[in-house]
Amino acid sequence: MSVQPIVQDTPPSATKTNTKQVCVIGLGYIGLPTAAVLASRGYQVHGVEVNPKAVEIINSGKAHVIEPDLDILVQAAVQTGRLKAHGEPAESDVYMLCVPTPVDEERGPDLTYVKSATQTMCPFLKKGNLVILESTSPPGTTEMIAEIVEQETGLTPDDVHFAHAPERVLPGKILREVVENDRIIGGINSASTAAAAEFYKTFVTGELLLCHCRMAETAKLVENASRDVQIAFANELSLLSDDLDLDVRQLIDLANRHPRVNILQPGCGVGGHCIAVDPWFLVHQSPDKTRLIRTARDVNNYKPKYVVEKVLSKAERFKSPTIALLGVAYKPDIDDLRESPALEIAKDLTAKGVGSVLVVEPNVHELDGLNLSPLDEALKQADIIVFLVAHAPFKGIQPNQIAEKIIIDTCGVTHRG
Repeated sequence: MSVQPIVQDTPPSATKTNTKQVCVIGLGYIGLPTAAVLASRGYQVHGVEVNPKAVEIINSGKAHVIEPDLDILVQAAVQTGRLKAHGEPAESDVYMLCVPTPVDEERGPDLTYVKSATQTMCPFLKKGNLVILESTSPPGTTEMIAEIVEQETGLTPDDVHFAHAPERVLPGKILREVVENDRIIGGINSASTAAAAEFYKTFVTGELLLCHCRMAETAKLVENASRDVQIAFANELSLLSDDLDLDVRQLIDLANRHPRVNILQPGCGVGGHCIAVDPWFLVHQSPDKTRLIRTARDVNNYKPKYVVEKVLSKAERFKSPTIALLGVAYKPDIDDLRESPALEIAKDLTAKGVGSVLVVEPNVHELDGLNLSPLDEALKQADIIVFLVAHAPFKGIQPNQIAEKIIIDTCGVTHRG
């Protein structure tokens, strides 16, 4: 099946009542915003979440993850009775799987959550249902789900529609992007693709790009692998610049003045569930054909270790230094710690017992094993200040607050251009 774009003639109505019930399995960073958006479009949403505390928070009308305006949308959805969280699935018309897909110890895909979610919905499936996998997954996962369903229920892809529609949203902008972004939709067959497209047309205003499920699965992985390679190049430039005693950001600014060059900015590594994980699925699929992707992963995985080495080198100047680490989320202005290189750095430095390590993370209230500190106190006490994440509060730090301190800036907060 070649890619077939569908352009919306009119935007979906926010007031239209949709008669179908949607079961969203996994109410995390993707599932909860999606469930809330669907409820706002008139769907009756049965949310499924294995964490009882999260179920309690959601049913009280609040979000258990930080995302701009999500609390407001969840509150409205719960108050109208269109969204309720549960511990188990129920009979529905549409099932959406929004569960984690981590890598295992061998850096291959761990599909435990996908398989478990599939098995929990099987007792409720019936002919005519639509099953959508939103979780980023290796090629063949949607077909695997269909096989599990057939084994458990006897229902085939002629009875139930199966499709993959990978999320493509940016934390901090999820509620807007889940609606406005173009969406790849890949069915296990043409009928499944069409059924999934009809569903997404009811709440997505971006283009719907139709293809086979294996193409959709691979396309999402390629998107994130491409970003990983680009970031690896920037991170490698930062290592080179240190050897040459150059300001890497000035170097990149100058190189980017070329009309066909657009180098990204370096950081302390790569985090998040997508870019730090998804390229491994491609490497695992074809290890001999993905040497560049594998090298990019190695470069980005090395960067946190390099930052730790750099901090330890500076710490040798002190008998017992106080080290302030600014930010441990995986990107600015969110509370998401998944695969965070900054968190890895904080844990590593704390474990090494070199002086006192103060962690400043304005979006998190507690972190096991780490000494959280208010920003002002950390700035006053620190001998060494390490900028790991460019959170908005850090950009307001004045030069006099960090004067005479040793500064290691991995994310460009102090770069004046």
